[in-house]
Amino acid sequence: MTDQLTQLKSFTTVVADSGDFSSFATLKPQDATTNPSLILAAANLEKYAHLVDDAVAYAKKNSDTSEGQLKLALDKVAVTFGNEILKIIPGRVSTEIDARLSYDTEATIAKCRTLYALYEEIGVKPKERVLFKIASTWEGIQAAKLLEQEGIKTNLTLMFGFPQAVACAEAGVFLVSPFVGRITDFWKKEKGVAAFDPEEDPGVLSVRNIYAYYKKYDYKTIVMGASFRSKAQVLALAGCDYLTISPNYLQEMMDSNDNVERKLSEALVAAAKHEKVSFDEKMFRFELGKDLCATYKLAEGINLFAQAAEKLEALLKQKLQ
Repeated sequence: MTDQLTQLKSFTTVVADSGDFSSFATLKPQDATTNPSLILAAANLEKYAHLVDDAVAYAKKNSDTSEGQLKLALDKVAVTFGNEILKIIPGRVSTEIDARLSYDTEATIAKCRTLYALYEEIGVKPKERVLFKIASTWEGIQAAKLLEQEGIKTNLTLMFGFPQAVACAEAGVFLVSPFVGRITDFWKKEKGVAAFDPEEDPGVLSVRNIYAYYKKYDYKTIVMGASFRSKAQVLALAGCDYLTISPNYLQEMMDSNDNVERKLSEALVAAAKHEKVSFDEKMFRFELGKDLCATYKLAEGINLFAQAAEKLEALLKQKLQ
C-alpha cells in the first residue's frame, strides 16, 4: 500500500507550513505557506543568512533613510524567502502581511501592492504564484475583497470563528486558513482536558463546519486547514480542499502505510443543516464577540505575529547598522 502522504494527496492539496524549506524537495508539497514567526526562526539559521543579507543590501541600495531601509528590508526578506520557496514547489507561496496592519484596511492594501511589486521586480508572477496572507479581522476581510477585485489573490489567516468564514466567502477571497490546533488549545484549557478524540476535537469540527457550509452554498473560496497539533488532526480532515502541514507531520505520513479514510466529502455536505447567513460589520463584530475562542485567539494571534515582526525588524536593524 502507498504511504499516507500519497494517499492524502489523492483527495487533498498538501501545503507545507514552514520557513525552513530544505525538506520541500523530498516532501513535494504543491504549495507552501509561511509567517513572521517561521521566517524569524529561519532567518537565525546560518544556511539562510545570505537571504537576509541580500534583503539588507537591497534596502540600503534602494532607500536613503534608516526608517525607509528598515521597512524595505522587512518587505524584501519576506519576498526573498518566498522566491526561494517558489524555486522548489510547483504551486503558490503565501506571504504574510505585517500583523500590525490587521486593523487598517488601506494600509493592508498598500502593503500587498508593495510586496506584489517586489515579486514582479524579480520575475515572479504574483497573480499566478503568490497568496497574500491577511488576518481575518473585519478590516482585513474588506482589504482582501478589494484586492481580489484587482486580481491579487489572498489567504485569510488567523481564522477561529464561523462569522470570519462567512464574511470571507462573501468577500470572494481565494482561500481561508482556519487554525485547528489553536482552537483545540483553547478548549483543552477551558475544559481542563488533556486531549480530544479527533472526531470530537473542536478545531477539527470547526473546519468541517466551514467546509460543509461553503460547499452547500457553492462558495468558491478554498478551505485550508492549518495549525495542527498531531497527525491525527490532519487525517481527521482528509478530503479538505487544502491542508497546510508542518514538515514533521508530513514526514510521519510518509513513514506510514496505514489506510487514510476521506473524512470531508459530499456526504458531509449533504448532512449539513446550515441556514445561509450574512454579516454586515455590526453583526460580524457582535457574532464574533460571542465566540470567546475566536475573540481571544484572533487577538492573541495578531499579537504573536506582531511580536515576531518586531523581532525580525530588530535583527534587520542590527544588520543595517
